[in-house]
Amino acid sequence: MKILLFGKNGQVGWELQRSLAPLASPGQLVALGTDSQAMCGNLADPAGIRKTIQTVKPDIIVNAAAYTAVDKAEQESQLAQTINAVAPGVLAEEARRLNTWLIHYSTDYVFDGSGNQFHTENDTPNPLNVYGKTKLAGESNIIETDCRYVILRTSWVYATYGSNFIKTILRLAQERDQLRIVSDQIGAPTGAELIADVTAHIVHSLRTRENEESINGLYHLAAQGHISWHGFAHYILTQAASANVSLKTTAGNLHPISSTEYPTPAARPLNSRLDTAKLRKTFNLCLPDWQDGVLRTLSEILMNQQARAS
Repeated sequence: MKILLFGKNGQVGWELQRSLAPLASPGQLVALGTDSQAMCGNLADPAGIRKTIQTVKPDIIVNAAAYTAVDKAEQESQLAQTINAVAPGVLAEEARRLNTWLIHYSTDYVFDGSGNQFHTENDTPNPLNVYGKTKLAGESNIIETDCRYVILRTSWVYATYGSNFIKTILRLAQERDQLRIVSDQIGAPTGAELIADVTAHIVHSLRTRENEESINGLYHLAAQGHISWHGFAHYILTQAASANVSLKTTAGNLHPISSTEYPTPAARPLNSRLDTAKLRKTFNLCLPDWQDGVLRTLSEILMNQQARAS
């Protein structure tokens, strides 16, 4: 099996290189980033990625590349549209031409965050910002091509590799005496490692199921449970303190604030809860609680920091 991966240098793409390698034939995992030289891996160049797919002729395309600078997208809407909407449509067109599968990642930001229930795949999207609108357009462009696809919407992604909320909170807590964190946005922190492992499980299912067409569709993928950003930060600092990390800000000096007290260029949904029942039933999965992945990743980050300091 030949797998073509876009976005190898992102948080999810980095983990996908590990999880997909055992499923590809020897030497047949082609992982590309924006800096790839031999072939175009830059989704800002739709013609280039089309040529790449035609050259590689993969059995499965996995797209972990995206424009994810949520606030910056408000000013760079055209670039976000090209990467998040136009390029996925090109990937889908080529997947259909080759009769291959496309696995693509989307976001909780396609919803407006109203209510306090878990969003299902059947709920009507209503994105609040440019990022969410372009990601929703990418979903639509894939679906409209009628290719074979799996779209995975996820939320609040973090990893040991790359920049994310865990690392930001640790850095700020070592620099400042107190922190103010939004407490009215609710979601499930979801590790890139979990996303990559579930993706590998799906790829394996595509190879082994007799009725693989039953897999085709849109799914929600997130860790179990939910928490606010403030609660997430509190958990991080509590665990860091238990590991004897020197912090200026302790969990007791972490102050909850509303989203209106922390205005950003792009509006965020208050409710990012994703119902994962369809994914769990279709692929016979048990998803871990969000704390499990956070604790493991936090331990790895702290060990890396200690190793650099020694």
